Amino acid sequence: MIGQLRGKLIHKQAPELMLDVNGVGYELLASMTTFLDLPELDEETTLFTHFIVREDSQTLYAFGSKSERSLFRTLLKVNGVGPKMALAIVSGMTVSEFSQFIHASDVTALTRLPGVGKKTAERLIIEMRDRLPDVESNDSSSPTSTPNAPSQRHIEEEAVNALLALGYKPPQASRMIASISADNLSAEEMIRLALKASLL
Repeated sequence: MIGQLRGKLIHKQAPELMLDVNGVGYELLASMTTFLDLPELDEETTLFTHFIVREDSQTLYAFGSKSERSLFRTLLKVNGVGPKMALAIVSGMTVSEFSQFIHASDVTALTRLPGVGKKTAERLIIEMRDRLPDVESNDSSSPTSTPNAPSQRHIEEEAVNALLALGYKPPQASRMIASISADNLSAEEMIRLALKASLL
């Protein structure tokens, strides 16, 4: 099982990225939290990974910290939660925020995440409450660097496409990004602000 990769970042378009590890390009799907801390292209970074093999696909998921990956893995054990929903949850809030919502039994906050209905939110609260201490204690430092900022039009398109990849509907994704002041913001920062605003 591939648990960690260190290499040169050669492509990133949320939520996808590619890491060159000794000449081998690894395609990964990353959480938005991880994307915020990615270095610029052609710089090195270390990512914690989770490898999922299915009959029709093999997918590597990337995380900037062990606690984030641990939350993703624990979410996969919840009935009705697949990789796409787990990645959306990890992208929509930090481990600490998720823990607060779970312990507060905040169904409303959880249902603001794409794909999470009331029944799923209630199931998450019941099944995750006892598992969170292990997730919270399994922490590590995240990669640090300044995010890359392309042209304004490309920034907005990339941000909308990332939200679509996380499961938001096109009109909803467009509204979320349109509501964010785009001046001097990278696509990753816009995505973060849009996701934060959706929880309010």
